[in-house]
Amino acid sequence: MRVSRQVERRTLLKAAGASLASLGVAAAGCGGGSGSSSGGAVTIRYAWWGADDRAKRINETIDLFEKKHPKIKVKTDFQPYEDFWKKFNTQAAGGNPPDVIQNAVTFLRKYGGRNVLMDLKPQVQSGELSTEGFRSGLEKFAEIDGKLLGLPVASNSMAYIIDEKVYEKAGVTPEFGWTWDDWLAGMERIRSRTGVAGETGPHSIMYYYDLVLRQKGKAFFTEDGLGFSKSDLETEWAEAVKRIKSGLYTDPKKVEQIKPKSATAAGLSAGEFTWDNFTVRYDSEGKSSYGIAPIPTTDGSKTGQYLGSLMLSGTARTKHPKEVATFINFMVHDPEVGRIMGYDRGVLATTKQFEAFEPTDKVSKQISEYEKQIAEKGVLETITPHPAGADVIEAAFLRVATEVSLDKASPGEAVEKFFSEAETAFTANS
Repeated sequence: MRVSRQVERRTLLKAAGASLASLGVAAAGCGGGSGSSSGGAVTIRYAWWGADDRAKRINETIDLFEKKHPKIKVKTDFQPYEDFWKKFNTQAAGGNPPDVIQNAVTFLRKYGGRNVLMDLKPQVQSGELSTEGFRSGLEKFAEIDGKLLGLPVASNSMAYIIDEKVYEKAGVTPEFGWTWDDWLAGMERIRSRTGVAGETGPHSIMYYYDLVLRQKGKAFFTEDGLGFSKSDLETEWAEAVKRIKSGLYTDPKKVEQIKPKSATAAGLSAGEFTWDNFTVRYDSEGKSSYGIAPIPTTDGSKTGQYLGSLMLSGTARTKHPKEVATFINFMVHDPEVGRIMGYDRGVLATTKQFEAFEPTDKVSKQISEYEKQIAEKGVLETITPHPAGADVIEAAFLRVATEVSLDKASPGEAVEKFFSEAETAFTANS
């Protein structure tokens, strides 16, 4: 589903901000859209981002769809992540977006607020689209301001990926309910017993900081702004600088040098926060054994976690809302689609697809078991939909935090810069 926490964040980082302001009312309402092919068959356009392997799987699912729905043809387009959003911005601004797109929570309010995305609720009410059978409340993931702007195809959650051999050598055993104090003590023990930094350095990851805030009753975002203060963030970044200097966090210069490879896979750290479905990259990049550890907590119980998801969204300008609904419904519910896609985009979102796919490899089994565990533990909460401009703000967070890591700005200077850029982003997208 994603390549790496740094590369994927950077991609999430740059993409849809610059040209979106041009969308405005030009993207609203009904109008252009897909035409019909010969023989009376309707043609819809479906666009997504990803690599060749995902394209191969998706094309296989489309072949299956067209066999079962011969009067609906699907024209496909896929791009690398950043190129996808640049192209989509251009298409939407010109009034000719694809009928269906792969989407992410960062962009829901941005495009939903400009009426680029289709409200799927009428299709649910007409019976053309089902919101039944989703795992852990995922059917509500894309509900924004009373509209249903997408349906999830898969889920993931933040996790802590560890080098199991390093943890075993240091005698540290993460367990559900361990606290941040336990985590810090574990890093210190790892550093002293193995010489490996305990952590890559999570302070540039927006979703890690969101967990920290949610455990304290706050969140990174509210519905229309930031959910924390300057002093909150300065405290976080000042502590990160101390841990870098003490060797508990990996030398940031080394982290930059090995990108896009993960620091944990490279043996530079014992663990790092990332999405659980990224686990697949560690076995392919590294030479150790890697596992998914629970998120540390403030009080021993509240982790602040939620299920994130990629989703399928229709666009408001489509001439074929019924066919769009039929396509999305098939892609999120059909068991054979689940067997074909596997965990390419995360753990399958609907029960039918989840049960249809039986993972055989170690990594997929780990991911599946982890999501079962956090659901059973009852720690999952509801994500706050990101406000418009969230993608630009996430980019700023990563960039400014990296400047702190590399000693190019003090924590106080960096916080002022970040809040200023966030205010600009909110203003530009209001």
